[in-house]
Amino acid sequence: MRWMALAAAMALTGGAARADDPGFQPLFDGRTLAGWRVVGQGAWLVRDGEIACPGTGGSWLRTERQYGSFRLRLEYRIPPGANSGIFVRVPENGRSSRQGFEVQILDDFGKPPSVTGTGSLYQVVAPTVNASRPAGEWNEMEITCDGPRIRIVLNGVAVIDTRADDAALNAARAVLFKPALRSRRGYIGLQDHGAGVRFRNLRIHELPPADARPALDLD
Repeated sequence: MRWMALAAAMALTGGAARADDPGFQPLFDGRTLAGWRVVGQGAWLVRDGEIACPGTGGSWLRTERQYGSFRLRLEYRIPPGANSGIFVRVPENGRSSRQGFEVQILDDFGKPPSVTGTGSLYQVVAPTVNASRPAGEWNEMEITCDGPRIRIVLNGVAVIDTRADDAALNAARAVLFKPALRSRRGYIGLQDHGAGVRFRNLRIHELPPADARPALDLD
């Protein structure tokens, strides 16, 4: 019933599931910010079928609903010098990158991977490689949150596959950065960090609780 209601709502706003994404439903209808809410002071808008970040800093755009386990797919494009991020499982108030997770977006093409570089779980886990494309080009990203498992694929490359409850990872992080202490349910958000980032083709596949089904085969 939940999926039927979501599909009906998207039909009313002009959104449609893509044939190459079975099981996924649009989070953005390509025309309006229906289903999203601005947090802070920022003039987020839709332009040419894309969500346009105001580039003034200090605001973010979040989904109206909260999500637990899901697969999120989207595309983004950044201008030179840009810094942004995608929030997952975050609350509306407080520091999103420490209460939930921030997947970093940065103009750092060609630089070594790091815990603050593109594709990282910001200040928690570095990607295995920096798979970002140069500023001005579109990037494709998939973020899977499946119970404690978090997997990130950037431009077709699996750059992170980790677990928030990994004992060694948590032992190596200070309290502020321990992933095991973070929420497993919250909003999905797009960050305005002072640069005009664009987003398009946002779609989601909600997953049943991990303990109620077989493990996902994502390879």
